[in-house]
Amino acid sequence: MNFMPVRQYDLLPTAQRAKGRLALAFRHDAAASCTRIEKFYQEGCLKARLPHPAAAGIAEAITINISGGIASGDSLVTEIGIGAGAAASVTSQAAERIYRALDFLPARLQTTVTLGAGAMLDYLPQETILFDGFALDRSLDIELAEDADFLGVESLVFGRQAMGERVKFGNLNDRISLRRNGVLLLQDMTRLHGVIAAQLARKAVAAGNIGIANILYAGPDIPARLHAIRTTLANIPCEAGASAFDGVILSRILAPSAAALRAGVVAVLKTCRDDRPLPRSWQS
Repeated sequence: MNFMPVRQYDLLPTAQRAKGRLALAFRHDAAASCTRIEKFYQEGCLKARLPHPAAAGIAEAITINISGGIASGDSLVTEIGIGAGAAASVTSQAAERIYRALDFLPARLQTTVTLGAGAMLDYLPQETILFDGFALDRSLDIELAEDADFLGVESLVFGRQAMGERVKFGNLNDRISLRRNGVLLLQDMTRLHGVIAAQLARKAVAAGNIGIANILYAGPDIPARLHAIRTTLANIPCEAGASAFDGVILSRILAPSAAALRAGVVAVLKTCRDDRPLPRSWQS
């Protein structure tokens, strides 16, 4: 029998980790009555593109993860800053995929959003698809000035339904926080560890659904907007509800499939955007 000396284990290759950082900042150009990019920094696997905006005065950015998905131990950090009076829409090129964690290390996704006085942001990443055996720590921190407007969505799909995959095991730590003028208005925590399928089957968790979406709206006309959102939710093929508190509306959707989840999310986003077209990446 051949034995390898302990010290030689250090020479064995380790799993490659993807690292990425993206920092975008936008400013209002009063002379041209539009929003322009002020800071553009990209590092590692995180990139962004700035297409010609579909709406006048609103800048657009599309984020891209060129690593082709997110694996155990990956770390992606995104920072978005919207200056006073600026307006922007930030979305992703495609749905993100969280692969099986072979060595149990979680992938870490951290997003920070800051809006100045009178600023507006539509933060519209597409779905995150979780593979069986995944491990994910994700956070979204939003800081708003007193009169800033924010619309955002975070969606999770458990398993590749088209492949017949069902998520049996996994680890999820997901946090969303929203502050206005430094005051915490919302902190939503989701923790699912271990036997995911059994937990999703519980009525108080997901009632057997595989798609979950949270949609946040912080802006003017909360009572009227809440009524419009609830009307929209009543006409989608999903379990859904919406609540308003402290100038924020939180809508939550549970769906039996990825397609039903997207249909419900699109309907609510259109209601919140007053039927403005969604970014082109959502229409492909």
